[in-house]
Amino acid sequence: MLDKSFWQGKSVFLTGHTGFKGSWLTLWLSQLGAKVSGYSLDPLTNPNLCELAEIAKCLRSDTRADVNDLANLQKAIAEARPEIVFHLAAQPLVRRSYRDPVGTFATNVMGTAHLLEALRASDSVRVVVIVTTDKVYRNVEWCWPYREDDQLGGHDPYSASKAACEIVVASYRDAFLREQGVAVASARAGNVIGGGDWSEDRLIPDVVRALDAKTMVIIRRPQAIRPWQHVLEPLAGYLLLAQKLWHSPELAGAYNLGPETKDAATVRQILEFASRIEPGLQVEYGDGNEGPHEAGWLSLEIAKARTLLGYRPSWGVEEAVRRTMIWYRSQRQGESPLTLCQTEIEEYEKELMALSDLAI
Repeated sequence: MLDKSFWQGKSVFLTGHTGFKGSWLTLWLSQLGAKVSGYSLDPLTNPNLCELAEIAKCLRSDTRADVNDLANLQKAIAEARPEIVFHLAAQPLVRRSYRDPVGTFATNVMGTAHLLEALRASDSVRVVVIVTTDKVYRNVEWCWPYREDDQLGGHDPYSASKAACEIVVASYRDAFLREQGVAVASARAGNVIGGGDWSEDRLIPDVVRALDAKTMVIIRRPQAIRPWQHVLEPLAGYLLLAQKLWHSPELAGAYNLGPETKDAATVRQILEFASRIEPGLQVEYGDGNEGPHEAGWLSLEIAKARTLLGYRPSWGVEEAVRRTMIWYRSQRQGESPLTLCQTEIEEYEKELMALSDLAI
């Protein structure tokens, strides 16, 4: 169960706070009473949730800098004196990684190494959660969900960079940070959807742009299967993981924080769910051969997180799509993005409470 009292007054350092997931996590931490210091580049899209939800007001400090700037990172961490660190800063897009492989490796691998190196000089940090991805596994297109001890790898530069990031994390944990009393974990989430994402080459943002422009959305690989989940599901996992590591640092390691296996769904299914909320959605399906290579089948096994952390996804894939489409429609109709996010967080917390009561 998410322990609200645990977060009250905690000093938290969050990289990537201007991004989609980072904005949601900053807001949630603020509502929990944490003192959040952010470190990130400026938002990459216009519009973006960071500005629309006035995320800067949730921060104790707001540093806009690159994670590859070691001196700046060391300075920001020294000033913030965080107890818990969440590392979300990344180049998160597969197709962009084909256009800029060197930049992708620089941000995702060396950016993580710079953060961990900066933390070696800190005497305040106790817990570090490094966010990677479900795509860290060497995808052999089998029908079984991937487990944390399956082989790492990656065909595209994004996946390969995140797999390499996992190796960097394990090295710093084993060689340096464990001896300093710092518990370091990596968190591998699924395909995250939710209100406030306007990234390029992502399914739901592409759908939203098509709806706004009253145009056709072009789908490259309708039969591709992914572990879809609402953004609050992995964020709850990150928070729960940090809580557990605080009290039980021996649990440090890698964790899948995806949806239940049954909630892996095809792209076509996601669009069918979206069309129930937006019946005017126009879709053109490709034959699956357009563009560079992308995995066809991917799902996650979450038994480790369920057993060791008590992680329990609350919203299935259809509910995740429903809530996401309603968020964008409400925002389009003039409702406050901040209020929409706050309301959704409160509703999700009620779901967590209900699950906890059932477990008891």
